[in-house]
Amino acid sequence: MLGTRSFRYRFTILLVLIELCRAQYEYQGYPEGYPQGYPEPEQEQYTAPVLPADTPRIQLRLAGDKRKHNEGRVEVFYNGEWGTVCDDDFSIHSAQVVCRELGYLEAVSWSPSSKYGKGVGRIWFDNVQCTGKEKTLALCTSNGIGVSDCKHTEDVGVVCSDKRIPGFKFINTIANNMESLNIQVEDVRIRAILSGNRKRIPVTEGYVEVKDGGKWKQICDMEWTKQNSRAICGMFGFPGERKYNAGVYKMFASRRKPSYWDYSVNCTGNEAHLSSCKLGHAMAVKANSTCGGGMPVVVSCVPGRAFSPTPMTGFRKAFRQEQPLVRLRGGAIVGEGRVEVLKNGEWGTICDDNWSLLSATVVCRELGFGSAKEALSGSRLGQGMGPVHMNEVECSGFEKSITECFFNKESLGCSHEEDASVRCNVPAMGFQERLRLRGGRNPYEGRVEVLAKRNGSLVWGTVCSDGWGTMEAMVACRQLGLGFASNAFQESWYWPGEVRADPVVMSGVRCSGTEMSLSHCLHHGAHLSCAKGGGRNAAGVSCSETAPDLVLNPQVVEQTTYMEDRPMFMLQCAYEENCLATTSGATPANAYRRLLRFSSQIHNNGQSDFRPKAGRNSWVWHDCHRHYHSMEVFTHYDLLSLNGTKVAEGHKASFCLEDTECEEGIEKKYECANFGEQGITVGCFDTYRHDIDCQWVDITDIKPGDYIFQVVINPNYEVAESDYSNNVMKCRCRYDGHRIWMYSCHNGGSLSTETEESFPGLLSNQVTHR
Repeated sequence: MLGTRSFRYRFTILLVLIELCRAQYEYQGYPEGYPQGYPEPEQEQYTAPVLPADTPRIQLRLAGDKRKHNEGRVEVFYNGEWGTVCDDDFSIHSAQVVCRELGYLEAVSWSPSSKYGKGVGRIWFDNVQCTGKEKTLALCTSNGIGVSDCKHTEDVGVVCSDKRIPGFKFINTIANNMESLNIQVEDVRIRAILSGNRKRIPVTEGYVEVKDGGKWKQICDMEWTKQNSRAICGMFGFPGERKYNAGVYKMFASRRKPSYWDYSVNCTGNEAHLSSCKLGHAMAVKANSTCGGGMPVVVSCVPGRAFSPTPMTGFRKAFRQEQPLVRLRGGAIVGEGRVEVLKNGEWGTICDDNWSLLSATVVCRELGFGSAKEALSGSRLGQGMGPVHMNEVECSGFEKSITECFFNKESLGCSHEEDASVRCNVPAMGFQERLRLRGGRNPYEGRVEVLAKRNGSLVWGTVCSDGWGTMEAMVACRQLGLGFASNAFQESWYWPGEVRADPVVMSGVRCSGTEMSLSHCLHHGAHLSCAKGGGRNAAGVSCSETAPDLVLNPQVVEQTTYMEDRPMFMLQCAYEENCLATTSGATPANAYRRLLRFSSQIHNNGQSDFRPKAGRNSWVWHDCHRHYHSMEVFTHYDLLSLNGTKVAEGHKASFCLEDTECEEGIEKKYECANFGEQGITVGCFDTYRHDIDCQWVDITDIKPGDYIFQVVINPNYEVAESDYSNNVMKCRCRYDGHRIWMYSCHNGGSLSTETEESFPGLLSNQVTHR
């Protein structure tokens, strides 16, 4: 009797546990895992083209390196062999046919002369002429399939839109060659199944689903590999994959009938997108939608540090984070930038010779992002400084660090015009949906409106413009994926937003400029404070895909430093502009001031010209210097004690910006004379010689000793730049009362953290909130 009771008791407990497990992965009746009120929009159904019987049956794919999944060299499969297309007579109309045949909405551009590398095999099409309406490239006018007098140096490439044709369905017209083809589906997603995972952002675990023919389908796991999971995690912005509880998913699959896709997948593990993987053979999916003894594919991904809550929050002060060996600089958004590596305590760049997606992927995963979606060459994201540490880098894609990859130690001679960059896949955090611009003339400008919780509901409202500046605007543009801020506005009356969004929902915003979302910046929270209110006085921005980047040449400062004793009667202009120490007011006209003098050569390393914020109408004519000043403060010059205390200072109270000299092949655009345009062109220098007024620090009252000399460019962030970390230059300085020396001059961010911290003063020109 006791045994029977015990069995019943245990059986009851087992039933309760099973119900609890079911609750973990029940959908709660919502279709496709989405809460009520968010139905997926109905998509038009793709209709496969009907081709004339005599049309050559071909298959297309995009190939090559340094590309995204929706661009590349056009390759054609015909008669059992892959070949290419010649660029003769090729046009945007031909590119349109290629992109549509591959399932993309439209063509963006095309490239001649093997931009994506030379192909191999036959050149199947030459002198292709399309109207843009053909259903397949094989229907366009050409010399005839296989008739060509081209070389592979003329292989054509295309760039297609990111968007797929709604309802597009992969159609294989060539039997027994499935493993050779790239995957072509409308969309891919990780669909969270367990209730705990559905509440998390980003989504890191769930079914891998592909949209094919307008319907979401699961993939059978019978031939699924670890490399496939790695590729999927990389595609969604995660550096790696991990194990998951397969038992729970088996229980769910047995209760809810999956809808399987028809094919298997074959990835190497480093692809930027599932579309770059190869399609395996057709799966023998039974009529009852099962896949043998298998179940739907599940992946569980590991997010990088920046995208997951850290369990060590309380121990940050106890543990010193290890100095990274690689970093990204000059990128507009998270996960993109020029690649820089640390070697012998100094940061340097990588030359783009042989730079590939595999090497770029190693960088991206090392930094906690997913796989690389683009490997950029030719200093596309701005030029770096210092040495070029690595050249002809070759990686397998599975290295833990770019420093483990092979590179040619003997290959020298690369310039910063060849700096390599990357764009990485990053997790979807949903930040973009919580901010919008309204009222602007184009999508890149407008009043900033944020989605905030008020009285239990999510409502759109404005941001208080008190204190709104370049750094805050930078974060807003980054959050929207619109690049850099070109302007921050404290009034937006000329941009009518939505009237319902006029009330202020965010105030006191203060950003360092590195945050991914405005909500990460310091702000007032629920207790708002905004004297001017929202509406017409709300914060606004204009964004730009590119930005300038000013860098001071430290060697010029080091080589031109000297000391001069100058009589006060020769310093009247400088005195008017506050370029002397405060004690100069009591200095007789025939007495001397002691000046630390030097030349400064400021180079624009960025991607767009550096222009003054003020319009020509507000420039100030200065009689002493005989030119217009376009910036109120452009540079600070400070002398610091070894404990970081400022002991003397100088500054350019106003500035005339012009191209003094330019790199070879670049023409000067800006000249101050005769009320000319002011600015610094990309690739040009603005040089202020040591003998110009205010190009000094007044050290009359300074005692002999050791000091730190610091220069800060654009200190008030009047003009947006792609990188503020290199706007500081520091030197060690020795003054013996008769002579002065500068040594160890370097730009901010160019040395290891350990070395940099031995120099007091600003570590960078970027604001930080700790």
